[in-house]
Amino acid sequence: MENGVSKRENELSSPSSSDTRFQDYMTDTLNKGMLAIMLSIGHRTKLFDIMSALNNPSTSEEISLEAKLNERYVREWLGAMVVSRVIEYDAAHKTYWLDKEKMESLTRVSGSYNFAASMQWIPILAQVEDDIINCFQKGGGVHYDSFKRFHEVMAEESAQTVVTGLFDFIIPLIPGLEENLMRGISVLDIGCGSGHAINTMAARFPNSKFVGYDISEEAINKARSDGQQLGNKNVSFDVNDVSNLQVIMKTDFDLVVAFDAIHDQRDPANVLKNIASIINPHGGIFLMQDILGSSSLEKNINHPLGPFLYTISCMHCMTVSLAQNGAGLGAMWGKEKAIEMLKNAGFTNVQVKTLAHDFQNYYYIAKIT
Repeated sequence: MENGVSKRENELSSPSSSDTRFQDYMTDTLNKGMLAIMLSIGHRTKLFDIMSALNNPSTSEEISLEAKLNERYVREWLGAMVVSRVIEYDAAHKTYWLDKEKMESLTRVSGSYNFAASMQWIPILAQVEDDIINCFQKGGGVHYDSFKRFHEVMAEESAQTVVTGLFDFIIPLIPGLEENLMRGISVLDIGCGSGHAINTMAARFPNSKFVGYDISEEAINKARSDGQQLGNKNVSFDVNDVSNLQVIMKTDFDLVVAFDAIHDQRDPANVLKNIASIINPHGGIFLMQDILGSSSLEKNINHPLGPFLYTISCMHCMTVSLAQNGAGLGAMWGKEKAIEMLKNAGFTNVQVKTLAHDFQNYYYIAKIT
């Protein structure tokens, strides 16, 4: 007995270790959620890039002056970064700096994966929370147009996972493809978004002909504008629902690519069948980049990006399909389902690859013969 309270009573009235661990986990989640928003702000205001360029401990006044931003807001942002152990702080001199190791993961010029850019997905998704709640209650979906800045952020993400590795990693997945592109082949990009990947390819391979399709007029307008700025004469972009490819296309393409696009479609099974029908039967290839995951939930429990991917699936990928009365396949359709659907579409030869530079996607190489 201690102060009239038995040891057993103390145990019953105190949180169990498992309760405490979960409470700690929830507290950490709350903190990390807020940190993600501040990292996004640091990216959008270019504060990380500016601190990297300063390359010396600097005061909030010096940082805000260089960034042309309000000092009071910059100081509060710096406070969030310091307590989050992202930015270093010298209390005696009231100076801040970004370690070189952290620069590589938070800046545009590092060449490494910029995690700060990916943090933009949290506020992008948060803006449609009320619409998603309504879908939980009544069904249906949230249309593409409801996601402000989506194509801008998607283009940044594509630049990190697709464009940076296009010539060194992705194209070499297919033996002889680079040589064929040099000589001249026909290429179609399904769900091309802002066209960053296909414009980059068109500039590199002037003898090949490129076509990009996307359902978003905003994205296609950006793709056309960028293509003109690059001086690309061998690429065209059109607003099209790729579920109707058989109707709108007559050409047999030598290469069809889809970068992180198939699982969003209204009718992905029909899209895949249509792709199979417009590929050159004599050696044509479909190259599909899509989310690295399993079709079985239990196999994704230890996925390092599991919470992120299921959330973005629920709040974007699945819902934009359901908004069109579609299948609502979702981002986590998984490798097993993807292979099954590719084979059902008519692709008899399907290989699945991974690439070191892209930790969140599989690369499917599919042929009809």
